[in-house]
Amino acid sequence: MIRNKTQKNIISKNYSSKNAFGKIKGLIGEKTPRTIILKTRFGIHTFLLKFPIDVVILNKRNEVVKLKKDLQPNKCFFWNIKFNTVIEFPGGFLEKSKTKVGDTLEFT
Repeated sequence: MIRNKTQKNIISKNYSSKNAFGKIKGLIGEKTPRTIILKTRFGIHTFLLKFPIDVVILNKRNEVVKLKKDLQPNKCFFWNIKFNTVIEFPGGFLEKSKTKVGDTLEFT
């Protein structure tokens, strides 16, 4: 479960963590979007995705430092290399959850 401690709400009941090959594959080939967490340094791409995603970048204290709403297929998204925790959500998630820069997230 992912909880927004700042806003005191649950923003995702299910998620999976990706590393190694799973990180490279991400959501490529998936028919429907889902929430995944991965560690990577300065960017992601949505090449070969069939749906838009929302992206949250966290610092080491799990504070939201950057957001990207509605990242369309076949695009790239970059951020400062000092941040490496990325959460990919289904498109439209950020609007519904009202997650914003400065919020602190908690994982259980």
